Amino acid sequence: MLVNNPQRVFYALASLPRRRIIAFLSQTALSTADLADRFAMSRPAVSRHLSVLERAGLIGGERQGQRVLYRLNRDALLGALARFASEVDGPLRHAPPSQRSPRNAI
Repeated sequence: MLVNNPQRVFYALASLPRRRIIAFLSQTALSTADLADRFAMSRPAVSRHLSVLERAGLIGGERQGQRVLYRLNRDALLGALARFASEVDGPLRHAPPSQRSPRNAI
């Protein structure tokens, strides 16, 4: 697993198929073949998505015999989302009260 880089994390999360893969992996460990069976996608396409997620640090793979089982790295996902929320919230907390309204926040 590589370092949890915000750009890689949000690039990985920008894809609907990858978010769906994360949803499945949040429930159980699955192989590339297991995931391909759940999507209208080839194994190589699933493998490419898994590679992006793995480079972002959002999942990890563990070899079991002939196959690799992938699992969600919850701490990496939650950490990235918490850092993002903190980055967004920080400027709002330090703004004068007149600029804190939701309408002026964006």
